[in-house]
Amino acid sequence: MSFLGNILWFIFGGFLSGLSWIIAGILCCITIIGIPLGLQCFKFASLAFAPFGKEIEYGGGAPSFLANVIWLIFCGLPMAIENFVIGCIWCITFIGIPFGLQFFKIAKLSLAPFGAEIR
Repeated sequence: MSFLGNILWFIFGGFLSGLSWIIAGILCCITIIGIPLGLQCFKFASLAFAPFGKEIEYGGGAPSFLANVIWLIFCGLPMAIENFVIGCIWCITFIGIPFGLQFFKIAKLSLAPFGAEIR
């Protein structure tokens, strides 16, 4: 079931969500200081392309908190707003609710990606 969900997800919005993560990763990797931010973006792009059947575990300590604050200021808010708005649009219809919930999962990840692991 998750295979079919991931295929439909990719066609109906997952491509744009994953592309946002890749663009953010490329922009962050332009500077030497931003390379850890960019590498994290590339890791979560795979989740944004196929989120069904995957869970996110949050954790981390002070370094993750500092990286999340920097991330939130420069990239996190626009990506979270983008995914939240698309999730709300999908949740308007009964059939779109599973897709909307996946967009909400990625919006939460957009706010604090450091210290998070994909399971």
